[in-house]
Parts: sequence; structure tokens; C-alpha cells
Amino acid sequence: MTDTPFDFNGQVGLVTGAAGGLGLAYTRLLARLGARVVMQDVGADRGGEGRDPARVASAAARLRVDGLDVTSCGLAIDTRAQCHALVDEVLAQHGRLDFIIHNAGWVHYQRIEDIREVQLEHMLDIATKAPLWLAQAAWPAMRAAGGGRIVLTTSDRALYPQYVQHGLASYAMAKSAAVGLMNVLAAEGEADNIIVNAVSPVAKTRMWGVHGEPDELHPDTVAPGVAWLASSHCVQGGWVLRASNGQFHATRTQEPAGVSYPRDLQGVAVASVEAFDAAWAEIALPAIEPRSRHRDC
Repeated sequence: MTDTPFDFNGQVGLVTGAAGGLGLAYTRLLARLGARVVMQDVGADRGGEGRDPARVASAAARLRVDGLDVTSCGLAIDTRAQCHALVDEVLAQHGRLDFIIHNAGWVHYQRIEDIREVQLEHMLDIATKAPLWLAQAAWPAMRAAGGGRIVLTTSDRALYPQYVQHGLASYAMAKSAAVGLMNVLAAEGEADNIIVNAVSPVAKTRMWGVHGEPDELHPDTVAPGVAWLASSHCVQGGWVLRASNGQFHATRTQEPAGVSYPRDLQGVAVASVEAFDAAWAEIALPAIEPRSRHRDC
């Protein structure tokens, strides 16, 4: 338990994909701050296949040696029923659920012409559908308790064209959808003090092909920002926290002052395709000048 004013004493949280990498780093810090953390991980391989619940059980055992209050769970979160079953188990065992950090994910490279439904659906199941079903399952309990915190995961590979990688269409699609989901959950949860945000983390983990301790971009350097998003100190939703190398930057897409949506976008008025062609440089100007709609905290 921590003796600092910033603590999670008495709180229960769920971290998915917690057997290693970022999920393990989040769990370790939150447990050190006093939280009781349920660590979910099916133990899939780097390609998202297979099941090995011993992996998360071993990780939890190592943390308990250090005196941290954690338990492990190997339940899958591929479907709505599985996500609801996981949340129901947490509530049955601990009587409350104060925060959820959905970290589970995987990377699969495929050229556009090689993408098939089975891989795309699996990506969407884990990155986009699972956080929806987990939030849905936890919502009544969080509302009854006076609030809660939910943190989703997105990626710079989806958010910024300059960081796109070839072969990651399915991955980028799912991570972009997670931002849209976050926006709606944040709006719907605000009245009940259910605060929902997302993190876009960068760290060298198994998804990078790194096993063991990395030489840089450590997962632990991302954890403080994510722990804050999961805490009662965070009172505003709808933000994407970019986190990398011990540095943090919060961003959100927001209209500039003066816009009266949808009739007045404060944009360039044109009435023909020829006029549009002539005005393109001015229309695209906000993307490269401070007039941009992307406002940062």
C-alpha cells in the first residue's frame, strides 16, 4: 500500500492483456498505489492464436511475491457473452469494479488484397467490440456506485497518417473505431460520473517482437498517465492520451470557435467542382496551419 495522498485504496480494477508488457506495467503501478487488480489474459501468442492461462497466472504470482493485491483470470473476451461473464465474475468476487483498462490487443500484418473476414473480425472483436461489451457489462454497477473510470486503447498508427505502416489496415481500422466508441461512452457516462478516455501508448513489448526488458521505450514509462486516467482525479472524458518514453500529450478533435454545426462550418464556400478545384489549397490550409481543428490540452 502507498502512503502518498494519491492512492487507490479500496478500489478494484480490471486490466485486460495484463500478462506482460503494458498491461503488466499498468497492473504493477496500480497495485502499488493500493488497488486490487484483476489481471485478464488468455495467453495468446503474438499472432493472437492459442490459449495459455498459465502465463497470466505466473505474472500475478510474481506480483504477489512483492506483496501486491492481484488475481489472475484466463477468461476470453472475444464475444459479448464472454465480456459480460468476466465482469460478472469480478463483481461476484470483489463486490465492486471501479476502473477498467482495456489493453488487450494484437498486431497482424496483411496486404490489402490478402485481408479476409476472419482476421478482420478477430481484430475488431478484441480492439473495438470487447471494450464496448466490457463497458456495457460494468455500466450498471459503476452507475450504482456513483461512477467509474474506463480507459480504451488506440494507436498513433491509426491517428496520424505519417505513422501509418503498410499491412496494418485491419489494425488501424479497429484502433480508429475505438476512438469513436470512446467519444460516445464519454458522453453517455458523464452524467453518472463514468469517465471514459483512451490511451495511445508507445512501448517496446512483445507486439514489437521484443521479449524481456527493452533497451528503450519502457512500458513502465507509460503507466503513470494511464493510472491517472483510471483514478478519481480524472474528471473529464473524451481525451486521447499519447504516451511515449515518459512523455505525455492529451489531444482531442474539436471544432474551433464560430462553427454552427452543421450549417456553418466556417469553411470555404464553393458552388461547383471547378470552384472547389481552384479553392483546394485554401480548403486544405487548416491541416497545416494553427487554424486546425485538432486542439490539444
